[in-house]
Amino acid sequence: MIKNISNLGDAALYCDFGNEVNKSINSEVIKYFKTIKEKKFEGINNLTPSYNKLIISYDLKKTNFKEVKNYVENIDAKESQDIDSKKLEIPVCCHENFSLDIKRLEEILKLSREKILENFLNKEYFCYMTGFIAGMPFLGDLDENMRAQRLETPRVKVPKGSVALTEQFANIYTFESPGGWNILGNTPLDVFDSSKEDKPNLINPGDTVIFKEITLDQYKNFNEQ
Repeated sequence: MIKNISNLGDAALYCDFGNEVNKSINSEVIKYFKTIKEKKFEGINNLTPSYNKLIISYDLKKTNFKEVKNYVENIDAKESQDIDSKKLEIPVCCHENFSLDIKRLEEILKLSREKILENFLNKEYFCYMTGFIAGMPFLGDLDENMRAQRLETPRVKVPKGSVALTEQFANIYTFESPGGWNILGNTPLDVFDSSKEDKPNLINPGDTVIFKEITLDQYKNFNEQ
C-alpha cells in the first residue's frame, strides 16, 4: 500500500510505497500504475513507476494536486490483479566477443565461467521497472552469490543489446550508451522499438523473463530467421 503521497514540483505527485526493494512492494506499484493507466483520469499525462515509487505527472490546466491525490487515495488497485503480464524468453549470446566482464565476475564471485552462466540462465527474472535509457528493463532478483558491484570506471560506450549484471539486478542495454554494469553477453533481440508508438517496450514492469543461451552463429543469423 502507499505510505505517503506528496508534491513533486509544480505538476507531479510522488507516491511512496516504502524503502524496501522487493517483488511484493513493486507489484503494488505496478497495480496502481496499470489501474491509473487504464482509467485514463482527465489531466494525468505521464506515469513513471520505479522499484517502490510511482510518479504521476499532470496538466495544471486540467487538474491539480488535491484532485489527483484524492483520486489516487480512492483507487481500488485490486482491480488490476487480473491484467496479464507476459513471460518472455530472451536469447543471449555469451561468446567471449560479448561477455566482456566474465573474468572480472569470476574473480569477484569466486565462481567459474560455467557456473556463472548456469546460475544466470537457470533463473526467472521479474521486471521491476524500465528506465535510465528508454526501455531498459531492471530485472530482479539475482541470487546472493551472483551479485557484484558496478565497474569502478564505467565504460564510455556499452554496446546495444548488452546483457549485464550489478547488485541484485540484470538488465539489457537498449541503446549504445555509457554504463558501468558487468557485461555477461548480448542479445540480438530489439528490446525497445520506437517505431511502435503505443508499445515500444518489449519488456514492461510486471513481466517475467528467462534468458536462453544461443551460439555465435545463431546470434549472427538471428535477424534472418
